[in-house]
Amino acid sequence: MTALLTGLRRKAPGAPGGTRLSPLLRLLILTQLAFNVGFFAVLPFLSEHLGQAMGMAGWLVGLVLGLRTFSQQGLFVVGGALADRYGIRPVVLAGCVLRIAGFVWLGLAERTWAVIGAVLLIGFAAALFSPAVESEVARQAVAWESAGGGSRTRVLALFTVAGQAGAFVGPLLGALLLSVDFRTVCLAGAGIFVLVLAGHAWLLPQHIPGRERVHVRGGLGALLRNRRFLALCCAYGAYLLAYNQLYLALPDEVQRAAGSQAPLAWLFALSSLLVVTAQLPVTRWVGDRLALRRSMATGLLLIAAGFAVVALARPAAWTGTPGLLPAAGFVVLLTFGQMLVAPVARAWVPDLAEEGRLGLYTGALFSVSGLIVLVGSAATGMLLDSGLPAVVPWLVLAVVPAAAIGLLPRR
Repeated sequence: MTALLTGLRRKAPGAPGGTRLSPLLRLLILTQLAFNVGFFAVLPFLSEHLGQAMGMAGWLVGLVLGLRTFSQQGLFVVGGALADRYGIRPVVLAGCVLRIAGFVWLGLAERTWAVIGAVLLIGFAAALFSPAVESEVARQAVAWESAGGGSRTRVLALFTVAGQAGAFVGPLLGALLLSVDFRTVCLAGAGIFVLVLAGHAWLLPQHIPGRERVHVRGGLGALLRNRRFLALCCAYGAYLLAYNQLYLALPDEVQRAAGSQAPLAWLFALSSLLVVTAQLPVTRWVGDRLALRRSMATGLLLIAAGFAVVALARPAAWTGTPGLLPAAGFVVLLTFGQMLVAPVARAWVPDLAEEGRLGLYTGALFSVSGLIVLVGSAATGMLLDSGLPAVVPWLVLAVVPAAAIGLLPRR
């Protein structure tokens, strides 16, 4: 959190004599912090609630989690296009309203259809507000870079730090409230978004200088012909599928090793703490040495290595503290891989996007990856329930990010 506040206060992170971040950019970065506090207070505990409290089969839990991701990332293209057309303020406010309704519904849901409806609403809410915020952060980062502030990836790294600071606080808050019940956790998440809605209704400007509104029609055809951009989307989708295993494969492994999912909150906290403390130095170090493609390739290799660590240790069937060490190794390697992949992918999009349609392209990046996660999560759930040797799912998951390196744009 200190790194985030320092980055917001000072001039250009790592760029001597650079310009200070604008008030709008600082607001958007803090927005990501608030979004993730509310979201991660609930999501890490959803898998256990569905499997244990509601008795869902593993494949159905995987499908529900995949539907949540698809309704979010899969529909980002809608939110991005709407942000291009109407501006970010109405889209962000509408998304906050839907997120509040979704969390309340999830807390009250007692049947499968109700859970599915709630998670779809929760996901679609983010499909509205997230691409609006992220595309504007990317646009402001490019302007900041042009003004001599330094590399745009450093602004986007600060944005990532804000998200992970929220992901650090959220699970700890959720774990505390889970001692009451899951419904309380959901209502607390809704309460956080009520505060976010009120704050943005007051602070978010009606019109942002330099942002021109465009018609919704006309941009999708050019996007679908943009092979370099689609290749980036597929590679990012492989990363996102791997990251989604924090909510599907990792809880299974923690339950096996510890006999409960209590250590899960601490592993999420470890991941977030690493990003909050190391993201900016890692981005600065990598940015001085590696091009965009090589940085993403290195990140995907680290993620693959994280799955391989668990796969290699799994036959030993360690339990207790020794049994949690491979899971911790997986979290550490996945997190360092994320530090390389996430800011670089966002920084790459403005170079590939059509003029005036950054929201559409930012949304499409997550829509394509969301479709990959939807299919991959259901397949992973089936794989985890298949009765195959425990090493097999983790080896398969290790292959996915490694293979994605070949999809990265060459130029």
